[in-house]
Amino acid sequence: MDKIQRALISVSDKRGLTTLAGELTGLGIEIISTGGTARLLRESCIPVRDVSEITGFPEMLDGRVKTLHPKIAAGLLAMRANPEHMRALEEHGIGRIDMVVVNLYPFEDVAARPDVSFDELIENIDIGGPSMIRAAAKNFQDVAVVTSPDDYADIAQELAQNAGQLTCDTKWRLAKKAFQLTAAYDAAISNRLAQVGAAKSGLPSSLCVHSPKAMDLRYGENPHQSAAVYAVRGAGVAGAEQLQGKELSYNNLVDLDAAWQLACEFDKPAVAIIKHTNPCGAAEQASLAEAYKMAFACDPVSAYGGVIGMNRVMDEETAAEIAKTFIEAIAAPGFSPQALAALAGRKNLRLMRVAAGQDRLVIKSISGGFLAQTVDDGRLDRASAVVKSQRAPTAEEWTAMEFAWKVAKHVKSNAIVYARAGQTVGVGAGQMSRVDSVKIGAMKAVLPLAGTVVASDAFFPFPDGVEEAVKNGATAFIQPGGSVRDGEVIAAADRLGVAMVFTGIRHFRH
Repeated sequence: MDKIQRALISVSDKRGLTTLAGELTGLGIEIISTGGTARLLRESCIPVRDVSEITGFPEMLDGRVKTLHPKIAAGLLAMRANPEHMRALEEHGIGRIDMVVVNLYPFEDVAARPDVSFDELIENIDIGGPSMIRAAAKNFQDVAVVTSPDDYADIAQELAQNAGQLTCDTKWRLAKKAFQLTAAYDAAISNRLAQVGAAKSGLPSSLCVHSPKAMDLRYGENPHQSAAVYAVRGAGVAGAEQLQGKELSYNNLVDLDAAWQLACEFDKPAVAIIKHTNPCGAAEQASLAEAYKMAFACDPVSAYGGVIGMNRVMDEETAAEIAKTFIEAIAAPGFSPQALAALAGRKNLRLMRVAAGQDRLVIKSISGGFLAQTVDDGRLDRASAVVKSQRAPTAEEWTAMEFAWKVAKHVKSNAIVYARAGQTVGVGAGQMSRVDSVKIGAMKAVLPLAGTVVASDAFFPFPDGVEEAVKNGATAFIQPGGSVRDGEVIAAADRLGVAMVFTGIRHFRH
């Protein structure tokens, strides 16, 4: 291991920079830098040389060219154990660069802005940064490449403990992390630019997926399967922070995602209880505690050992209610200190703090490839829904149907949801025939079915589903329509005196 003598620092994310630079200077390491990074270091009284002083050329082309120069590239790429390389450096008066501290223009942050212009996208594509990172990572035996402020403290500590040296293992670890960064950066650029002028579908012509491993899981769907979670960004269930509980399983995360997505459909406080990816209860009420109690009341037997999602910070009252039964995991935007204290005794209960974030694509693997589709963000617009029956829904039925329609979107097809305003009453999921889902939804109900409404994720192919639901007490139906037998289904509704609304939107979920 050779002592690090000179470091090149050029960063967009300046978190922790002056602390690291101060540590390097204290170890006698010379710092060279560019633009705003050099200015910040000087303002912090840290000695620094400009890259332009090394190269003999000023920054030019509005900062597009700063470090693209042989004196930088050769200083990074020269193999110290290769005599020819070292003679070339000496012959051309090029000094070695032993460490690169670089992170990249925030392309993804800029690209995520709804008002971003094409010119802004292009100008936020970093050129010099990836070049330096790749050069240093390629020559990792001799050059340390540091790309994340999260690594600064560990790097500074190791340098201090080893007289300015880093181990080969550390350099190799940093190099792998660097290549992951540049791969993700290029994938983000490729995916975003593919959307410019793309077909109306919004689907890219090629799919670049790069997602670092967030953690290994105990196992997959079954104990003989290995599994891990890979996070694209620090949002959603994949990027959630675990505050309490035992190790997560693959199935926990699948159910947590289903619970979180359903809860986030609602504007008022809402709770979804999930069992094997299907809701066994959901409610939207004035308070989170009331929403939980009403969601639980839908199917208390299935709720045991379930997974919960909620769209509000959990409070003490809600936590006290949840503590009365066995729950596997909870996803929420946050947990009050009192809620955490109320659930602290449940050592195995997994509490996940989830940051909101909407994915653009839904991706699923199949043998030999991937399927991709845009997110199902379709919402019911009452003004565009069409009343097909002779009897129009009452105001209460409309409210209940709007609620049931949101829940049905998150139930596996064939999906049937019996509901009242703000509360599920019975859920029939995943059956091969729709009438069987109608029967199962009623069979699962422990609350009275009289006066409920029914939401169906796709059309009723025959009148039998409507007839069965009316026997159970349903008074109004909401469905997409589109069957060749729509006329027969509407006639059955009129004959039975119930209301029927067509949405024109289907919500299959497989």
